[in-house]
Amino acid sequence: MHSLTQAPWFSHTAMCAIALNAVLLGVETYAGFAHRWATPLGIVEHVLLGLFALEILVRALAHADRPSDFFRNPWNIFDALVVLCAFTPGIGQDSTVLRLLRLARVIRTARFLPQLRIILNAIGKSLPGMASFLLVGSLVLYLYAMIGWTCFATADPEHYGSLGRAVITLFVLMTLDGLGEAVRAGLDISPWSFAYYASYVLLSSFLLVNLLIGVVINSLDQARVSEETFNASQAPKPDPAAIHESIAALRAGLDQLEQQLPLVPAQPERLRKS
Repeated sequence: MHSLTQAPWFSHTAMCAIALNAVLLGVETYAGFAHRWATPLGIVEHVLLGLFALEILVRALAHADRPSDFFRNPWNIFDALVVLCAFTPGIGQDSTVLRLLRLARVIRTARFLPQLRIILNAIGKSLPGMASFLLVGSLVLYLYAMIGWTCFATADPEHYGSLGRAVITLFVLMTLDGLGEAVRAGLDISPWSFAYYASYVLLSSFLLVNLLIGVVINSLDQARVSEETFNASQAPKPDPAAIHESIAALRAGLDQLEQQLPLVPAQPERLRKS
């Protein structure tokens, strides 16, 4: 059963079912088409749900000798929850929840695409670093918002009339959108506004963004190492009994060669010298 789950056609079939599920979700957004073909679409949906349930069952049976290995893989747990929720009473009748569950099946493509799986793992590993980044970014945004409110609230109440407006203005400027207009408007108020905007852009758009990129790249390296370690742990381990049998067969062959060695005729002295 384990060899079945590792077969390429098994993964390709699951990928095709996931792709068809994604196509059906897109098709159902067209109300006229979905209403006209409601019965065939419902049949295909039930067939796909049966295929997904069969896939999870086969994967679980492949770990029947050691069930803990099945739950050790987070993707197995995710797949099982997505499929089991569709059979849960009450959820299957809620069209909104059911569509969300069907949408979650699309995420299962990461299981069969190693590079996408590494990226998703990297996003998960970067969350602690992103939390620190958000804390530093919020602190910078708050400080500059308070400075902007203090300096520009009277002259530019539309953008700096309150702390909330100042935060929204600076958050938009973080993307460098409208920076030229903001600098020109600030220079009309005070020549020192150039230093205010220049320092803010330097911190928010360059320093903090590069810090975020560094966090993501570091998490990507960690995710790649974790993926390689996991693949190595999932590789089939050699059977000790088979190894002992191979060694015993090699020893038997050597013993036979040693027994036949005295029967080999000696070579003449002239041939040995040549």
